[in-house]
Amino acid sequence: MSDIEIITFGCRLNAYESEVMREHAAAAGVTDAVIVNTCAVTAEAVRQARQAIRKARRKNPEAKIVVTGCAAQIDPDRFAAMDEVDRVIGNQEKLEAKTFLGLGTGDSEKVTVNDIMSVKETAGHLIEGFGNRARAYVQIQNGCDHRCTFCVIPFGRGPSRSVPAGEVVAQVRRLTENGYAEIVLTGVDITAYGADLPGDMTLGKLTRTVLKLVPELPRLRLSSIDSVEADPDLIAAIAEEERLMPHLHLSLQAGDDLTLKRMKRRHARADSVAFCEAMRRVRPDIVFGADLIAGFPTETEEMFKNSLSLVDDCGLTFLHVFPFSAREGTPAARMPQVNGAVVSRRASELRGKGVNALQRHLESAKGWHIRVLMENEAQGRSADFTPVRLDACAASAGVLVDAVVSGDDGASLLAEVGS
Repeated sequence: MSDIEIITFGCRLNAYESEVMREHAAAAGVTDAVIVNTCAVTAEAVRQARQAIRKARRKNPEAKIVVTGCAAQIDPDRFAAMDEVDRVIGNQEKLEAKTFLGLGTGDSEKVTVNDIMSVKETAGHLIEGFGNRARAYVQIQNGCDHRCTFCVIPFGRGPSRSVPAGEVVAQVRRLTENGYAEIVLTGVDITAYGADLPGDMTLGKLTRTVLKLVPELPRLRLSSIDSVEADPDLIAAIAEEERLMPHLHLSLQAGDDLTLKRMKRRHARADSVAFCEAMRRVRPDIVFGADLIAGFPTETEEMFKNSLSLVDDCGLTFLHVFPFSAREGTPAARMPQVNGAVVSRRASELRGKGVNALQRHLESAKGWHIRVLMENEAQGRSADFTPVRLDACAASAGVLVDAVVSGDDGASLLAEVGS
């Protein structure tokens, strides 16, 4: 092996940061290396990362194996103790060019993980592109100031800090000039954007600034948002900006008020329903995804049913369901736990609800004229992020194709090229 392999787990921000690391490693002359960019959102994510490390060593016995990401930031000693691991670097260090200069020369400590809570700023990184030409991600924010009782991510990412708007615009412009038709603004808590910057900057104002200053960008998309933090400019942008895609992924987590209180969330069930109704009024074609946790500690059947019915009450289409996973050191890990079999059954029931919701959405789209961003020669995504399969298209990744929906296969729309 003579190149750099990066194995990425978790969120879109991790995907973006993997590209930053790829450029730093290449510039530093790092070769024969496998970088594992871990996630810590669940115990299962940590287990998968450790499994991937062992597999990478078996596949590449001579390679340098470097572990980073949230799991490595939170528990570096656990990864350093693995025989397969050569280096462990923190979430801040993985974005610094000097870290990779040390990797290239072999002149570095085995563990380089500093206190992420001491980091007060984050910089935009001007990357040239992504391995997949379909869409590119731009980091606008990192870290989180909230303390949901189930979540360890603030301890992996540090405090909320925003990338200045000018740097975001410059990155979007560069990627657009390099041929990307869709840019995704990403971060850990992007609706907190701007609170730490001078002036009165918000996610909504940033979105409108990007669309105004990069008029040649066909599509702008947002990653997961916290609906309770949506500012008036963001709502106006969703209503008025056609190039802002009609798809929002919401961090809802539960549909029961007592569960939400015990999670230390900042919204009530009624807030979620009202937000979705309001967005649908101003943007009728909008489609919602959501994160939902099944089996949170103390959750009764009645409380679970409230989360289940939230799918219909909010009109959710794409569900990302997490069976509750107790994370050591969090308040939720000390609460009375729900039986594991019950957690699994509730997660399965929620996923089934999601399958039905997606099916209704797919069936409603027959006959629609849509524009598809191709991800490969046969498949892409519509503006509302629905998967689409096109027969006999043969367009390359990143190309926008006009099509008409002819049906569905239960998971994707089926469409034919044409206007």
